[in-house]
Amino acid sequence: MPDLFDTSGRTDPDQPEGRTRPAPLADRLRPANLAEVVGQEQVLGTDGPLGAMLAAGSLGSLILWGPPGVGKTTIARLLAQETDLHFVQISAIFTGVPDLRKVFEAARLRRQQGRGTLLFVDEIHRFNKAQQDSFLPHMEDGTIVLVGATTENPSFELNAALLSRSQVIVLNRLTLAHLELLAQRAEQVMDRPLPLDGPAREALLEMADGDGRALLNLIEQVLAWNLGTKLDTEALSLRLMRRAAKYDKSGDEHYNLISALHKSVRGSDPDAALYWLARMLMGGEDPRYLARRITRMAVEDIGLADPQAQSICLHAWEIYERLGSPEGELALAQAVTYLALAPKSNAAYAAFKASMNAAKQTGSEPPPKHILNAPTSLMKEQGYGAGYAYDHDAEDGFSGQNYFPDGMKRGVYYTPVDRGFERELKKRVDYFAGLRAKRSRD
Repeated sequence: MPDLFDTSGRTDPDQPEGRTRPAPLADRLRPANLAEVVGQEQVLGTDGPLGAMLAAGSLGSLILWGPPGVGKTTIARLLAQETDLHFVQISAIFTGVPDLRKVFEAARLRRQQGRGTLLFVDEIHRFNKAQQDSFLPHMEDGTIVLVGATTENPSFELNAALLSRSQVIVLNRLTLAHLELLAQRAEQVMDRPLPLDGPAREALLEMADGDGRALLNLIEQVLAWNLGTKLDTEALSLRLMRRAAKYDKSGDEHYNLISALHKSVRGSDPDAALYWLARMLMGGEDPRYLARRITRMAVEDIGLADPQAQSICLHAWEIYERLGSPEGELALAQAVTYLALAPKSNAAYAAFKASMNAAKQTGSEPPPKHILNAPTSLMKEQGYGAGYAYDHDAEDGFSGQNYFPDGMKRGVYYTPVDRGFERELKKRVDYFAGLRAKRSRD
């Protein structure tokens, strides 16, 4: 089995014996200590959670949560090095229950010999519940210090029992400044500059999309061309394909981006809303899902401040169904733009939630008898319909009668805002409230 820490070279089975090929650039640039890790100062610094653990000399089990290529494996390896723990790495994709038993048994024997084990589990969210549970007793008795790595939200993908015994450490996507630092290190190791002009260099960093490992692979490709002149952005794009944006239609990115779209609409920012809509469409999101969510935004956040918004969303949905992609996506973009600029009100939404809560609390309270129909003589004898005032016969077409259950305090759920069409509805609410108060005095 190859040494996980070997970065000097790898034996190539296709090469004559004794000859080696250089290790990949990403391996040669692996940090030798935690201070060299790029872009994660918020967790590794003196005031960060990992920095504090190391300063206290007490490393607990961890879940490293972050996008690909931000240093999860490297940090785990260096944590083992800093705490003198034996480093064992497994992947949830390739490891079954028999393999886990062997790992735990080896860690137990190692502990009996006086040395602890840091078990690094890549893609830990891919283990099922039973497999995740198998770690618990070995974490509790100190046989292993578990460091799990995941790109998925641990709240959804990991067992509560495992989470309760671990600290979740959030690692950030690398910024362009962090990627530039990696590029400079790569140039030093390779002892030559990238053959790119300024805009092309920036384009290369953007192609990596926050993934340090992806950047180093791209740099390795560029340097392998052995060019004598610098490439511009156009020439670079002909030789390298732009890396596809990270988007999982059933995972975290799906929920993060629809949340960003919804909140941009609610925040009346059409430019941001269109950006997030474009991000989702480019990521392969189903436009029908977007049409449904956009319509929901009209109901939830615009409401009666602009009743036309719902119709515009439904028409956009219908247009998409008739035209399909990509032409129909323009209708969705127009709907998003309209919603972002429409007056906002959640008064009807809040009123509905409040009335649902009131209905839950009052249970099976019957309506007052005066508003019940009495199609039979028995029901008339029971007082059904007695005293009902027909509103059209009343002054101003308003009787002011009580329509809540007898004995229930009148609820006030709908409070329109003074924006858009609801400004007119607010006048009507106030008008009827005044009439109701007048009728009650009379």
